[in-house]
Amino acid sequence: MRELAEIPAVEVITRSAVMLMSAAAEKIGLGAEDPDDSPHRDLDEARRLITALAGLVTASAEFLGLHAGPLRDGLKSLQLAFREASAAPDEPGHGPGEKYTGSVW
Repeated sequence: MRELAEIPAVEVITRSAVMLMSAAAEKIGLGAEDPDDSPHRDLDEARRLITALAGLVTASAEFLGLHAGPLRDGLKSLQLAFREASAAPDEPGHGPGEKYTGSVW
């Protein structure tokens, strides 16, 4: 295992973002054949993870270089999946992370 001091910041940020994305996807139920029946589905937890991801990606976009686009795309996909999974979707601009990203459609 490398020393933390040796790991470039962009790698730490990217790894953190990927962990948040993966956890949010599981909490939405995207890891299951039928997301509605996923035993891991917890939209309240997913909302928190997506909001944290949006804050991280937005705050660090200028440092991410070629990683920024794919991370933004992944974030948007999770925001849309969350909206689709919600029984009563949030108003535009009020979904998870939208205070950082703007409305997602």
